[in-house]
Amino acid sequence: MTNPLPTGATIGILGGGQLGRMLSVAASRLGFKCHIFEPGANPPAGHVADAVTTASYEDDAALRAFADAVDVITYEFENIPTSALDLLETLRPIRPGREALRVSQDRLVEKEFLAGLGLKTAPFADVASRADLDTAMETAGVPGILKTRRFGYDGKGQARIMEVSDADAAFEAMAGAPAILEGFVDFSHEVSVIAARGVNGEVACFDPGENVHRDGILHTTTLPARLSGAQRTDAVLLAGQILNALDYVGVMGVELFVTPKGLIVNEIAPRVHNSGHWTQDGCVVDQFEQHIRAVAGWPLGDGSRHSNVEMLNLIGDDMDQVPELAKDPAVALHLYGKAEVKAGRKMGHANRVLGAA
Repeated sequence: MTNPLPTGATIGILGGGQLGRMLSVAASRLGFKCHIFEPGANPPAGHVADAVTTASYEDDAALRAFADAVDVITYEFENIPTSALDLLETLRPIRPGREALRVSQDRLVEKEFLAGLGLKTAPFADVASRADLDTAMETAGVPGILKTRRFGYDGKGQARIMEVSDADAAFEAMAGAPAILEGFVDFSHEVSVIAARGVNGEVACFDPGENVHRDGILHTTTLPARLSGAQRTDAVLLAGQILNALDYVGVMGVELFVTPKGLIVNEIAPRVHNSGHWTQDGCVVDQFEQHIRAVAGWPLGDGSRHSNVEMLNLIGDDMDQVPELAKDPAVALHLYGKAEVKAGRKMGHANRVLGAA
Protein backbone atom coordinates (compact mmCIF):
# COMPACT_ATOMS: atom_id res chain seq x y z
CA MET A 1 0.00 0.00 0.00
CA THR A 2 1.63 3.24 -1.12
CA ASN A 3 -1.43 5.43 -1.72
CA PRO A 4 -2.86 7.43 1.20
CA LEU A 5 -5.72 5.68 2.97
CA PRO A 6 -9.08 7.23 2.09
CA THR A 7 -11.40 8.41 4.83
CA GLY A 8 -13.66 5.57 5.89
CA ALA A 9 -10.75 3.10 5.86
CA THR A 10 -10.11 1.02 8.98
CA ILE A 11 -6.92 1.16 11.04
CA GLY A 12 -6.19 -1.91 13.14
CA ILE A 13 -4.59 -1.27 16.54
CA LEU A 14 -2.89 -4.02 18.54
CA GLY A 15 -3.50 -3.22 22.20
CA GLY A 16 -6.48 -1.65 23.88
CA GLY A 17 -5.02 0.64 26.56
CA GLN A 18 -5.08 4.41 26.85
CA LEU A 19 -2.68 4.96 23.96
CA GLY A 20 -4.93 2.91 21.69
CA ARG A 21 -7.89 4.89 22.99
CA MET A 22 -6.31 8.24 22.11
CA LEU A 23 -5.16 6.93 18.72
CA SER A 24 -8.71 5.87 18.00
CA VAL A 25 -10.09 9.30 18.93
CA ALA A 26 -7.52 10.98 16.66
CA ALA A 27 -8.31 8.59 13.81
CA SER A 28 -12.03 9.34 14.10
CA ARG A 29 -11.35 13.07 13.65
CA LEU A 30 -9.75 12.26 10.30
CA GLY A 31 -12.68 10.11 9.24
CA PHE A 32 -11.09 6.71 9.88
CA LYS A 33 -12.51 3.75 11.74
CA CYS A 34 -10.45 1.79 14.27
CA HIS A 35 -10.54 -1.90 15.11
CA ILE A 36 -8.89 -2.87 18.41
CA PHE A 37 -7.30 -6.28 19.02
CA GLU A 38 -6.91 -6.87 22.76
CA PRO A 39 -6.85 -10.05 24.87
CA GLY A 40 -8.35 -8.35 27.95
CA ALA A 41 -12.07 -7.69 28.29
CA ASN A 42 -13.57 -4.18 28.10
CA PRO A 43 -10.37 -2.29 27.15
CA PRO A 44 -10.34 1.54 27.38
CA ALA A 45 -9.72 1.82 23.62
CA GLY A 46 -12.81 -0.26 22.95
CA HIS A 47 -15.06 2.50 24.32
CA VAL A 48 -14.21 4.76 21.39
CA ALA A 49 -13.48 2.29 18.56
CA ASP A 50 -15.61 1.00 15.71
CA ALA A 51 -14.86 -2.66 16.52
CA VAL A 52 -13.06 -4.76 19.11
CA THR A 53 -11.66 -8.27 18.84
CA THR A 54 -11.18 -9.88 22.25
CA ALA A 55 -8.78 -12.76 21.68
CA SER A 56 -5.34 -14.09 22.53
CA TYR A 57 -2.32 -13.16 20.43
CA GLU A 58 -1.93 -16.93 19.95
CA ASP A 59 -5.36 -17.22 18.28
CA ASP A 60 -4.45 -17.46 14.60
CA ALA A 61 -8.06 -17.53 13.41
CA ALA A 62 -8.85 -14.33 15.32
CA LEU A 63 -5.70 -12.66 14.00
CA ARG A 64 -6.64 -13.55 10.42
CA ALA A 65 -10.18 -12.23 10.84
CA PHE A 66 -8.80 -9.02 12.37
CA ALA A 67 -6.37 -8.52 9.48
CA ASP A 68 -9.15 -9.13 6.95
CA ALA A 69 -11.22 -6.38 8.58
CA VAL A 70 -8.57 -3.62 8.47
CA ASP A 71 -6.47 -1.77 5.90
CA VAL A 72 -3.28 -1.19 7.89
CA ILE A 73 -2.07 -2.35 11.33
CA THR A 74 -0.31 -0.37 14.05
CA TYR A 75 0.22 -0.95 17.76
CA GLU A 76 0.18 0.86 21.10
CA PHE A 77 2.80 -1.21 22.93
CA GLU A 78 6.04 -2.98 22.03
CA ASN A 79 5.73 -6.44 23.52
CA ILE A 80 3.52 -8.11 20.95
CA PRO A 81 4.38 -11.82 20.50
CA THR A 82 6.55 -12.43 17.44
CA SER A 83 4.30 -15.25 16.27
CA ALA A 84 1.34 -12.87 15.96
CA LEU A 85 3.39 -10.37 13.97
CA ASP A 86 4.73 -13.14 11.70
CA LEU A 87 1.17 -13.99 10.71
CA LEU A 88 -0.22 -10.46 10.48
CA GLU A 89 2.53 -9.05 8.28
CA THR A 90 1.70 -11.61 5.58
CA LEU A 91 -1.81 -10.15 5.43
CA ARG A 92 -1.55 -6.37 5.97
CA PRO A 93 1.13 -3.67 6.27
CA ILE A 94 2.36 -3.20 9.86
CA ARG A 95 3.51 0.33 10.68
CA PRO A 96 5.97 0.97 12.29
CA GLY A 97 7.78 -2.03 10.82
CA ARG A 98 9.20 -5.09 12.48
CA GLU A 99 12.77 -3.79 12.72
CA ALA A 100 11.74 -1.09 15.19
CA LEU A 101 10.06 -3.70 17.36
CA ARG A 102 13.02 -6.07 17.16
CA VAL A 103 15.37 -3.34 18.33
CA SER A 104 13.20 -1.88 21.08
CA GLN A 105 11.96 -5.16 22.60
CA ASP A 106 15.45 -6.00 23.88
CA ARG A 107 17.42 -3.43 25.86
CA LEU A 108 20.78 -4.89 24.85
CA VAL A 109 19.90 -4.93 21.15
CA GLU A 110 18.63 -1.35 21.49
CA LYS A 111 21.83 -0.11 23.13
CA GLU A 112 23.99 -1.85 20.51
CA PHE A 113 21.86 -0.35 17.71
CA LEU A 114 22.19 3.17 19.13
CA ALA A 115 25.93 2.79 19.67
CA GLY A 116 26.24 1.54 16.10
CA LEU A 117 24.77 4.84 14.91
CA GLY A 118 27.49 6.69 16.81
CA LEU A 119 25.07 7.92 19.47
CA LYS A 120 26.02 8.14 23.14
CA THR A 121 24.35 5.80 25.65
CA ALA A 122 24.90 4.90 29.27
CA PRO A 123 27.72 2.35 29.71
CA PHE A 124 26.19 -1.12 29.45
CA ALA A 125 27.04 -4.81 29.57
CA ASP A 126 25.19 -8.06 28.89
CA VAL A 127 24.38 -10.15 31.97
CA ALA A 128 23.38 -13.75 31.30
CA SER A 129 24.85 -15.25 34.49
CA ARG A 130 25.98 -14.25 37.97
CA ALA A 131 29.61 -14.35 36.79
CA ASP A 132 28.66 -11.99 33.94
CA LEU A 133 27.38 -9.52 36.52
CA ASP A 134 30.80 -9.37 38.22
CA THR A 135 32.43 -8.62 34.87
CA ALA A 136 29.69 -6.11 33.98
CA MET A 137 30.22 -4.17 37.21
CA GLU A 138 33.87 -3.72 36.23
CA THR A 139 33.09 -2.56 32.69
CA ALA A 140 29.82 -0.62 33.08
CA GLY A 141 30.56 0.57 36.60
CA VAL A 142 28.87 0.75 39.97
CA PRO A 143 26.46 2.26 40.88
CA GLY A 144 24.23 0.98 38.12
CA ILE A 145 20.83 -0.52 37.35
CA LEU A 146 20.34 -4.16 36.46
CA LYS A 147 17.38 -4.49 34.09
CA THR A 148 15.69 -7.38 32.36
CA ARG A 149 16.48 -7.19 28.66
CA ARG A 150 12.82 -7.65 27.76
CA PHE A 151 9.35 -6.73 29.06
CA GLY A 152 10.28 -4.03 31.57
CA TYR A 153 8.38 -0.72 31.78
CA ASP A 154 7.56 2.00 34.34
CA GLY A 155 10.41 0.87 36.57
CA LYS A 156 9.44 -2.81 36.53
CA GLY A 157 12.11 -5.48 35.98
CA GLN A 158 14.84 -3.31 37.47
CA ALA A 159 17.12 -3.49 40.51
CA ARG A 160 19.61 -0.87 41.66
CA ILE A 161 23.19 -1.83 42.48
CA MET A 162 24.54 1.00 44.60
CA GLU A 163 27.56 -1.02 45.71
CA VAL A 164 29.04 -4.41 44.85
CA SER A 165 27.37 -6.06 47.87
CA ASP A 166 23.96 -5.40 46.23
CA ALA A 167 24.79 -7.68 43.30
CA ASP A 168 23.41 -10.96 44.66
CA ALA A 169 20.00 -9.53 45.52
CA ALA A 170 19.80 -7.67 42.20
CA PHE A 171 20.63 -10.78 40.22
CA GLU A 172 18.03 -12.80 42.13
CA ALA A 173 15.44 -10.10 41.37
CA MET A 174 15.84 -10.83 37.65
CA ALA A 175 14.37 -14.31 38.33
CA GLY A 176 16.60 -15.95 35.71
CA ALA A 177 15.71 -13.55 32.89
CA PRO A 178 18.52 -12.30 30.61
CA ALA A 179 19.58 -8.89 31.86
CA ILE A 180 21.68 -5.83 31.11
CA LEU A 181 23.65 -3.68 33.54
CA GLU A 182 23.53 0.03 32.81
CA GLY A 183 25.98 2.30 34.59
CA PHE A 184 24.69 5.52 36.15
CA VAL A 185 24.86 8.66 34.05
CA ASP A 186 25.63 12.06 35.58
CA PHE A 187 22.77 14.07 34.11
CA SER A 188 21.00 17.27 35.10
CA HIS A 189 17.58 16.33 33.70
CA GLU A 190 15.79 14.12 31.18
CA VAL A 191 14.06 15.30 28.04
CA SER A 192 12.21 13.46 25.32
CA VAL A 193 11.58 14.13 21.66
CA ILE A 194 8.38 12.94 20.04
CA ALA A 195 9.35 12.40 16.43
CA ALA A 196 7.44 11.18 13.38
CA ARG A 197 8.40 9.83 9.98
CA GLY A 198 6.05 9.37 7.04
CA VAL A 199 5.82 6.71 4.37
CA ASN A 200 7.76 8.96 1.97
CA GLY A 201 10.58 9.57 4.47
CA GLU A 202 9.56 13.03 5.64
CA VAL A 203 10.41 13.67 9.31
CA ALA A 204 8.66 16.04 11.73
CA CYS A 205 9.58 16.48 15.39
CA PHE A 206 7.78 18.12 18.28
CA ASP A 207 9.72 20.33 20.69
CA PRO A 208 11.59 18.39 23.38
CA GLY A 209 9.76 18.17 26.69
CA GLU A 210 11.38 18.00 30.14
CA ASN A 211 10.43 14.93 32.17
CA VAL A 212 10.25 14.31 35.91
CA HIS A 213 9.72 10.75 37.19
CA ARG A 214 8.42 9.43 40.50
CA ASP A 215 8.91 5.80 41.51
CA GLY A 216 10.04 4.96 37.98
CA ILE A 217 6.86 6.36 36.39
CA LEU A 218 6.62 9.64 34.47
CA HIS A 219 5.12 12.34 36.70
CA THR A 220 5.28 15.54 34.62
CA THR A 221 6.44 16.71 31.21
CA THR A 222 6.98 20.45 30.84
CA LEU A 223 7.39 22.60 27.72
CA PRO A 224 9.67 24.31 27.00
CA ALA A 225 12.46 22.11 28.35
CA ARG A 226 15.63 23.63 29.78
CA LEU A 227 17.81 23.33 26.70
CA SER A 228 20.08 25.63 24.75
CA GLY A 229 19.28 26.24 21.11
CA ALA A 230 22.12 23.93 20.12
CA GLN A 231 20.90 21.16 22.45
CA ARG A 232 17.37 21.48 21.07
CA THR A 233 18.68 21.15 17.52
CA ASP A 234 20.88 18.19 18.48
CA ALA A 235 17.94 16.41 20.11
CA VAL A 236 15.76 16.75 17.03
CA LEU A 237 18.52 15.74 14.60
CA LEU A 238 19.40 12.73 16.74
CA ALA A 239 15.77 11.57 16.75
CA GLY A 240 15.58 11.95 12.99
CA GLN A 241 18.76 9.89 12.59
CA ILE A 242 17.17 7.02 14.56
CA LEU A 243 13.93 7.17 12.53
CA ASN A 244 15.79 7.07 9.23
CA ALA A 245 18.06 4.22 10.31
CA LEU A 246 14.98 2.11 11.10
CA ASP A 247 13.08 3.16 7.94
CA TYR A 248 10.42 4.04 10.49
CA VAL A 249 6.80 4.97 9.77
CA GLY A 250 4.86 6.50 12.65
CA VAL A 251 5.58 8.31 15.92
CA MET A 252 8.45 7.42 18.24
CA GLY A 253 9.44 8.63 21.69
CA VAL A 254 13.17 9.21 22.23
CA GLU A 255 14.27 9.76 25.85
CA LEU A 256 17.51 11.68 26.39
CA PHE A 257 19.70 12.56 29.36
CA VAL A 258 21.13 16.08 29.38
CA THR A 259 24.76 15.96 30.52
CA PRO A 260 27.70 18.39 30.54
CA LYS A 261 29.22 16.30 27.74
CA GLY A 262 26.15 16.33 25.50
CA LEU A 263 22.94 14.36 25.05
CA ILE A 264 22.83 10.66 25.93
CA VAL A 265 20.08 8.40 24.62
CA ASN A 266 18.26 6.63 27.45
CA GLU A 267 15.77 4.61 25.41
CA ILE A 268 13.45 4.64 22.42
CA ALA A 269 9.78 3.65 22.28
CA PRO A 270 8.32 2.74 18.85
CA ARG A 271 4.90 4.22 19.51
CA VAL A 272 3.12 7.30 20.77
CA HIS A 273 4.54 8.10 24.18
CA ASN A 274 3.39 9.26 27.62
CA SER A 275 5.78 12.23 27.45
CA GLY A 276 4.04 13.41 24.26
CA HIS A 277 0.58 13.84 25.77
CA TRP A 278 1.20 17.59 26.14
CA THR A 279 0.85 17.89 22.35
CA GLN A 280 -2.93 17.42 22.67
CA ASP A 281 -3.24 20.95 24.05
CA GLY A 282 0.02 22.53 22.90
CA CYS A 283 -0.12 21.86 19.15
CA VAL A 284 -2.62 21.96 16.31
CA VAL A 285 -1.66 18.39 15.31
CA ASP A 286 -0.95 16.22 18.36
CA GLN A 287 1.19 13.06 18.55
CA PHE A 288 -1.82 10.77 18.11
CA GLU A 289 -3.04 12.45 14.93
CA GLN A 290 0.56 12.59 13.71
CA HIS A 291 0.87 8.81 14.14
CA ILE A 292 -2.42 8.17 12.33
CA ARG A 293 -1.34 10.48 9.51
CA ALA A 294 1.95 8.60 9.16
CA VAL A 295 0.55 5.05 9.16
CA ALA A 296 -2.25 6.12 6.80
CA GLY A 297 0.23 7.58 4.32
CA TRP A 298 -1.04 11.15 4.80
CA PRO A 299 1.19 14.25 4.96
CA LEU A 300 2.57 14.91 8.43
CA GLY A 301 1.57 17.93 10.46
CA ASP A 302 4.43 20.27 11.31
CA GLY A 303 4.17 19.80 15.09
CA SER A 304 4.71 23.46 15.90
CA ARG A 305 3.93 24.35 19.50
CA HIS A 306 1.53 27.24 20.08
CA SER A 307 1.52 27.02 23.90
CA ASN A 308 3.72 26.23 26.85
CA VAL A 309 2.27 23.23 28.67
CA GLU A 310 2.78 21.10 31.79
CA MET A 311 1.45 17.54 31.50
CA LEU A 312 0.62 15.87 34.83
CA ASN A 313 0.06 12.11 34.94
CA LEU A 314 -2.89 11.05 37.10
CA ILE A 315 -1.80 7.80 38.73
CA GLY A 316 -3.89 5.83 41.20
CA ASP A 317 -5.25 8.11 43.93
CA ASP A 318 -4.27 11.19 41.90
CA MET A 319 -7.80 10.82 40.55
CA ASP A 320 -8.91 12.50 43.79
CA GLN A 321 -7.54 15.73 42.27
CA VAL A 322 -9.94 15.60 39.31
CA PRO A 323 -12.73 17.76 40.81
CA GLU A 324 -10.26 20.58 41.54
CA LEU A 325 -8.45 20.20 38.23
CA ALA A 326 -11.80 20.39 36.45
CA LYS A 327 -12.36 23.84 37.96
CA ASP A 328 -9.06 25.19 36.60
CA PRO A 329 -9.69 27.13 33.37
CA ALA A 330 -6.12 26.45 32.20
CA VAL A 331 -6.40 22.65 32.54
CA ALA A 332 -7.58 20.14 29.94
CA LEU A 333 -8.44 16.73 31.41
CA HIS A 334 -7.86 13.47 29.53
CA LEU A 335 -9.29 10.52 31.48
CA TYR A 336 -8.89 6.97 30.23
CA GLY A 337 -12.18 5.39 31.29
CA LYS A 338 -10.55 2.70 33.41
CA ALA A 339 -13.13 1.15 35.73
CA GLU A 340 -10.91 0.54 38.75
CA VAL A 341 -8.42 2.87 40.43
CA LYS A 342 -5.25 0.99 41.44
CA ALA A 343 -1.98 2.17 42.98
CA GLY A 344 0.53 2.84 40.20
CA ARG A 345 -2.12 2.63 37.48
CA LYS A 346 -2.25 5.42 34.89
CA MET A 347 -5.82 6.70 35.06
CA GLY A 348 -5.51 9.86 32.99
CA HIS A 349 -3.53 13.05 32.59
CA ALA A 350 -4.05 16.77 32.84
CA ASN A 351 -2.49 19.33 30.52
CA ARG A 352 -2.11 22.76 32.10
CA VAL A 353 -1.62 25.49 29.49
CA LEU A 354 0.99 27.93 30.81
CA GLY A 355 0.61 30.62 28.15
CA ALA A 356 1.58 31.25 24.54
CA ALA A 357 4.83 29.74 23.27
